[in-house]
Amino acid sequence: KTRVLVHRIAYLVRVRREGPGEDAGKTARLAFAAPALRRSGPVAATLRAQVLASLGLPDAAVLRLEWIDNGPGWMAALLPDAATVLALRPDFVAMRGLKLGVVGPHPAGSECQFEVRAFVPGLGVPEDPVTGSLNASLAQWLIGAGLAPPRYVAAQGAALGRAGRVYVQQQGADVWIGGAVCVVVSGTVTL
Repeated sequence: KTRVLVHRIAYLVRVRREGPGEDAGKTARLAFAAPALRRSGPVAATLRAQVLASLGLPDAAVLRLEWIDNGPGWMAALLPDAATVLALRPDFVAMRGLKLGVVGPHPAGSECQFEVRAFVPGLGVPEDPVTGSLNASLAQWLIGAGLAPPRYVAAQGAALGRAGRVYVQQQGADVWIGGAVCVVVSGTVTL
């Protein structure tokens, strides 16, 4: 296992290698330690109304809606199941200003335990196919609330024709978020 410290604006992020892939073009699995949540808890009623309108869902369809902000400003909606998550056709105009993650469980025995979607229309990317920061904050929320086991796999990107897999593992106080990567460019930059 290799540990690398990457300097971020507000904190250091610990990274580790979880599989092979020393040469360019080989697939490896890397993981990072999830940064602490900066904001958590239920969202205000006005934001809930905006989320419901943007997702086109009745109030009863959103089991929980909470802040899970680890820096970017994420909030998350827990839906009854993965099928409901995949069926969403969001209204990105109504979603203006939100960074919204949506999660729902897959049936027991599925390859993945959760389906995740990340909506960030204000960043010029209405839906992100695989989102490390969202999955990091979702994992802390779901595991901490007893809604997920300490180790699971989340699917993300299916609605965009992608088959992203995010590997989550709690080890002690750390929650590690990993996925397959393929090195296509390698080099050094001196600033």
